[in-house]
Amino acid sequence: MTDLTAASAASLASLFASKQASSVEITTAFLDRMEKLNAKTNSYLHINRENSLEQASNADKQLADGKPLSALHGVPIAVKDNLTTTDAPTTSGSKILEGWIPQYDATVVAKIRQAGMPILGKTNLDEFAMGSSTEFSAYGPSRNPWDLERIPGGSGGGSSSAVSGHLAPLALGSDTGGSIRFPAAVTGSVGAKPTYGAVSRYGLIALASSLDQIGPVTNDVMDAALLQDVIAGHDPRDSTSLPNSLGSMAKAVAEADVKGLRIGIVKQLSSDGFQEGVKERFEDTVEKLTAAGATVVEVDCPSFEYAVAAYYLILPAEASSNLAKFDSVRFGMRVMPEGNPTIERVMAATREHGFGPEVKRRIILGTYALSSGYYDAYYGSAQKVRTLIQQDLAKAFGVADVLLTPTAPTTAFKIGEKINDPLAMYLNDIATIPANLAGVPGMSVPNGLAKEDGLPSGVQILAPAMQDAQMYRVASIIEKLYVNEWGAPLISQVPNLEVL
Repeated sequence: MTDLTAASAASLASLFASKQASSVEITTAFLDRMEKLNAKTNSYLHINRENSLEQASNADKQLADGKPLSALHGVPIAVKDNLTTTDAPTTSGSKILEGWIPQYDATVVAKIRQAGMPILGKTNLDEFAMGSSTEFSAYGPSRNPWDLERIPGGSGGGSSSAVSGHLAPLALGSDTGGSIRFPAAVTGSVGAKPTYGAVSRYGLIALASSLDQIGPVTNDVMDAALLQDVIAGHDPRDSTSLPNSLGSMAKAVAEADVKGLRIGIVKQLSSDGFQEGVKERFEDTVEKLTAAGATVVEVDCPSFEYAVAAYYLILPAEASSNLAKFDSVRFGMRVMPEGNPTIERVMAATREHGFGPEVKRRIILGTYALSSGYYDAYYGSAQKVRTLIQQDLAKAFGVADVLLTPTAPTTAFKIGEKINDPLAMYLNDIATIPANLAGVPGMSVPNGLAKEDGLPSGVQILAPAMQDAQMYRVASIIEKLYVNEWGAPLISQVPNLEVL
């Protein structure tokens, strides 16, 4: 591994700004590593070598002209393949969109271009972001750089494996119920889901519109803060976009202080159902915060018991509506059946051939939940549970500045281990789902290796809506406590992919 590919994004930005390394040199280092190792990790579905080097050259010219564009100017980035890009295919991990080149950039993509950040390529994901392991990608699973026989999380496993494998210094992901945070936890990276509406969703291929949020996947907390500062802000093209700025996350990280901090431990997410090593790492984090001066209190959120059930009614219902557009007429592939090709038969043949098993499962479930006679019993009841979760969180934030939970119930499991057990797969998101249902920000930070298997574990920080800065402060405090112990971020300990 070269020194450039081992560096944080903030360090790369500093090298670029001081002209110790050009953007072309930095981008080339990552492209060379990607092209050598992506066959092992399957992190990328599309590598954008020619375009990214052209963008890097432009970044170098802008710096030479004295026109720095952002704090991450010149630093390359990977983009999850459900975000539209005009210069690369956007497949959302599905055969139905194979080879599709959008006519417009997602707002976040436009923002990173404006920030002078070359786009390395498009990362793998579970088809239409439906999954927790990337095993439901139509293009094969991504693999965890800590152990290539294990999953890197999902749906954004391509982004997390790219960052943890040093195939990208930064990546964009999307989080509908934990698709940024769960992969971050099992790959030893940092992943943040901002407050709903803080980052525009325009150009994101929607899974569940009331739950989806775009956010950063990075090496460390400062990198995540810098990236959120680039992509956040009001967008008139997104009707759910917040009108006001949430401030600078990088400034919040720089000002982090444990003094007077009140940490809430969620009673329902601190013991039962969690792997022993994950529980031990979580307890260690709580002890470190207490020793550093934080006050720890237990909070009761009884509605969390029903969060997974509510989520897996709301999400399929919204997904079944969002995916109706893939009908063989307006988007994607078209399959012509034998015999009389009526529009109904063409649509049925296309969706049968183009959608994978998990997408079909959720479309069927969502259509049923929205059908006449069942809407109130299922979808309506799930929305009531959502309100209860919001109320429980509001009460909890009345006595605590942030809430702390394990990010995931287990470390990374082996590829194929849970793919035929949908319920076991859905329970991976037990700790992350409440943040999406309530629209509050959530973040996963590495907190060590589990004793059973030596694989990464993560701790999740939840903050009140629009208080992302508070979440970043606490994440930075936790990171510093562990970096002081380890001497470097956990991601620096990932095995050498070149010899695996």
